[in-house]
Amino acid sequence: MPNLLGVTNPVPNYDNTINNRPLPGAQRPDNSLVQNVADPNRVVRPDNRTEQQDAGNALNSGSLRYDSNLQVFLQQLREMPELTAELSKAVTLFQTMVSAPGLDAGVAQELASLLQMFRMDAEEFRSFFLAQVRSGTRFGGPLFALLRQAYQRSGSEGVRDAILAFAKRYSDFSSTEHIGRHMLDMLRQISDRLPESWKGQLSEMIGQLKNGLAAGDRAGNLQLLQGGILPYLGSYISRFHDLGSVRTFLSMLMLDVARYENGSEEGLMMAFRQLGACGDALAGLSQLDDEAAQKLLRDNSFAQAAESNQFAQQLAHMASRALRGELGTDMREAFQEIVRAMMVNESVFMPLNHLLMPLEYEGKKMYSEFWVDPDAEEKGENGQQGERKIQFLFKMDVESLGFVEMTLAAAKGRVDVDVYGPSGVTDHSSVIAEDLLEILKSHGLPGRNVRVLEEKRPLTLTEVFPDLFEGKRSINVKI
Repeated sequence: MPNLLGVTNPVPNYDNTINNRPLPGAQRPDNSLVQNVADPNRVVRPDNRTEQQDAGNALNSGSLRYDSNLQVFLQQLREMPELTAELSKAVTLFQTMVSAPGLDAGVAQELASLLQMFRMDAEEFRSFFLAQVRSGTRFGGPLFALLRQAYQRSGSEGVRDAILAFAKRYSDFSSTEHIGRHMLDMLRQISDRLPESWKGQLSEMIGQLKNGLAAGDRAGNLQLLQGGILPYLGSYISRFHDLGSVRTFLSMLMLDVARYENGSEEGLMMAFRQLGACGDALAGLSQLDDEAAQKLLRDNSFAQAAESNQFAQQLAHMASRALRGELGTDMREAFQEIVRAMMVNESVFMPLNHLLMPLEYEGKKMYSEFWVDPDAEEKGENGQQGERKIQFLFKMDVESLGFVEMTLAAAKGRVDVDVYGPSGVTDHSSVIAEDLLEILKSHGLPGRNVRVLEEKRPLTLTEVFPDLFEGKRSINVKI
């Protein structure tokens, strides 16, 4: 029977009930003068620790923050794998697998199709870039620009709560297809872990759910999930006391069911109508009829780009197969690092856009990612708040050249650019700086400061985006 209550045999010299004569020099556990060393990898008893832990030294501190998860999150950012290097490794494995004999024909075709997407000319890259930007910005467009403005200007908590409630419903509504696929995937994994006597009925219900998702029958699907599938799995866990992976998957499934229910079109429209009563700034929304409102919510740049983003869909599909172990151990490990690097910012909200840009241009391979903060701030004199700017961080792994990073800050038409690279870049620093100035000038952006510097170590997000470090615009999750 599992030791759920933590009951253990008494340890000599550390049990007050049987130990009345401690050994000389032994420390008693109730001695409050002993201060434990904070260790995030294990649980230690509370004591009279008094040292102050400020957000400002969270990243450099070796101790665990007691009041939030932010320090742990910043530590994950610091240890995050380089996505460009991991993607380069994965693509190399792709190329090896495609040419390897004995590979399943369907897998080989999928790999070859994904590799073909990397080969683009200038116009194809432009279209690919714009599609990635649009599909990576869920809350874009005129509607959300209006909601952001109303949220920032309103001093009413009720108005802000209504805007956030609508945004949450819209997020779940726009993720309906993804949530449906994820629920089916988890149910299949649960089925693989059930005894044979319990698989038959679950497989039948999974088939019904698959048909219901394809038909878009949200009400019927919720009735099947909440009235059939969840109780069935709950009864299995209750009967067999299965506290392992089946219960873990069931917990994840319940979260997806809640999101699927929250993303109903009726609930979304109700939340949208409530926005019209949130002051004069949003009063115009109440004048839209249902058809116009639905068109506004469905036919936006994000929805259109997400539907046509074949690269993201293909990469996600291959990642799913790799993580299930279908493509071998090496590919599984590579995609584990890729997913970890791409999903690290999901644990704590960061106001950054993160996009992946792999391509093969004119015979050369380049794997790049970039981070964008559209609402950064320049520091004024004496560290005071300055003017607004857009801050970029580009990370590029270029074939035959090496790892190159570039930071770009744009404010009021002035642009600052710093390029960090190996000797192959710095040896031609003056030429590169002049070319960048010409490129900026041709687009009406006068370069204020363009520098080409030697890459000594990879830049971290907290260096380029210091507001993350200060915790000003990130959510500090309380324990």
